[in-house]
Parts: sequence; C-alpha cells; structure tokens
Amino acid sequence: MIVLLKFLSCAVFALLPLNQIHAGDFDNYEELNALIANLEREAIYSKDELNNLFSQVKRQNKALEAMMRPAESVKEWKDYRPSFLANERINKGLEFWEQHREPLEVAEQQFGVPPEMIIAILGVETKYGGNKGSFRVLDTLTTLAFDFPRRSTFFRQELKHFLILSKQQGLNPLEVQGSYAGAMGYPQFMPSSWRNLGIDFDGDNKADLINNPIDAIGSIGNYFAANGWQKDQPIAMRGKITGDNYDEIINSKELKTLNTLAELQAKGLNASDNTLAATTPVSALRLQGNNGAEFWLAFDNFYVITKYNRSTLYAMAVFQLSQAIKDARQQLKTAQESLNTTPVSPAQ
Repeated sequence: MIVLLKFLSCAVFALLPLNQIHAGDFDNYEELNALIANLEREAIYSKDELNNLFSQVKRQNKALEAMMRPAESVKEWKDYRPSFLANERINKGLEFWEQHREPLEVAEQQFGVPPEMIIAILGVETKYGGNKGSFRVLDTLTTLAFDFPRRSTFFRQELKHFLILSKQQGLNPLEVQGSYAGAMGYPQFMPSSWRNLGIDFDGDNKADLINNPIDAIGSIGNYFAANGWQKDQPIAMRGKITGDNYDEIINSKELKTLNTLAELQAKGLNASDNTLAATTPVSALRLQGNNGAEFWLAFDNFYVITKYNRSTLYAMAVFQLSQAIKDARQQLKTAQESLNTTPVSPAQ
C-alpha cells in the first residue's frame, strides 16, 4: 500500500508542468505563475530561488480586512485626529528634530521641504521608527496582488518591485516586515517608491530606509519635491464663513485644488490670511470636528501630502502635527532664551 501511494505521488508530480512553482497558499494561481516566469526571463531570480520563496508564502487575511476598512475611510476627523496629535507624538517629534537637526536642515536646503513636515510624516507613519509594521511584506503583497481584485494591478507591480528591491538592497524577502499594505521602513515607502525615490542621504552608498533615519529624511524630501512641493508656499489654513453659499464650493472628492481664493470668497468662505493673492489655487474642505463643521482651505502643497496617502484626513493630520511640533519647538526655544537672558540677582 505504501509503495502504491509513493508511486501515485510520483505520477502526479510527473504530470505537473515543468515550470510549475510550488507557491504555498497560492499554488496554481495563473497570475502568480506569469509573474514568476517574467522574473525568470529577466534573470532576476532563478527558478530554485522562486520555488523556495513562494513555497513559504502565507495568505494574509488580516491585510485584506484592513484594506477594506482603512481608518481614513470610516472615521470622521474628530475621531481620526486624536491618534496623531497626542502630546507624546509631539514630544517625540521634538526629540527627533534635536537628534537629526543637521540632515533635516540639509534636506530643507536641497528639497525645499521644512523639517517639521518631514518629521510629521515620520511621526504619523511609524512614530519616528518605533512602529514599522509587523506583517511580512512578501505575504501581504502576494495576498493583495492576487486576492484583492480592486487594486490587483497596483499590488502585482509592487510585488515585482519588492523582489527586485530585495536583490538590489541585499534583503531577505522572507524577513522584511512592514504595514498591511506592504509599506516599509521609517517612512513606510512602497517598494516602487523606495526604488524610484529612496536615496542615500548619509553617503554610505546605500539607500537604507529600514534602519537608517537619515536616508529616510532625505528620501521623504526627495519624494515631496518629485511630487511638486513648492518651497515657502502655504499648505492649509482655516476658512471663515462670510456668506450663505459656501456649501457650493466644498471639494469633497478631488485630491487637487479646484478654485481660486477669489472664487471661494464669492461663495462666502474667506482665508484667515488676507495676504495671499486672489488668484491663488485652493480647495475648500469641510471636516467634522468636535464642535461641528470645520472649514479649511487646502493649497497645492496640501495635495502633495496626499500623494503619500490619498486621503484629506491623512494630509490634515500630517499638516497639524507638523505645526504642533514647530510651535512646541519655538516655545521651547523662547523659554530657553528667556532663561539665558534673565539677569542674576545680586546676593543680599
């Protein structure tokens, strides 16, 4: 009987296509086999390497569930904001600024992105490197590439980028961890962003976004610059209701500026800063705060932030955290200067 079972097992194996990959939870997925064949043709991986990698891949149902209910889609601003504007995150941002003051200044000079904005991205994404994600990236990207039809094209490309990136960076694809969407490292770059916009910022000839905060700082600056960041231009500010037709001008869907300040004013929504030109591109946002609606004016730089995460709530959290860190740093600086300039009373 045992001999017969061994014979049948060998016979079944012999009937498999010669190029069949044993892909763990994804055996017999036609799209995966096509991707594997492509990687082989491009001589990026050998067949044995791919067999070894994909035989160990596990479907991540938690990643699928998280993709269906991201916080940015199910929460109102009043519930989303507290997660990112807590005092602990602000204080850790101050510590990060002090620790990495020089590379942050260089990044601002090179890319035009202020330190507080880079720090806020790191604060929102990973708490300054404290939480880089606990999902195995190969598992999540494979799962989303082949079992998440709505965005399968995107994640299939990211899976390929990840495998190529692993070769380029000398990473073991089975060990790299990240978010439920496959983002990695201090700045939570997707593999394609890492390959295209991740940079070596400390001169060691390697763009290491997992372990090197300096490379992360430069890469975020480079990412913002590549996506159209404008130095010294406004990001967002509160709007003031001055008329009755402001509802008609609210941008609830498009992640871009749709109007000018003059057009918003004509509908009854003014900027809190009256020094900006009437022709300045802008969109009006309505967010649900603790006391009802909050009206915000979002400028082109605000929508550069949404290139990182396509959500106005995310961009607003980054913006407000950046301002909170900047304000706290200025207050600390003022307090220190006051102590240094206070005259010492003569001894009695």
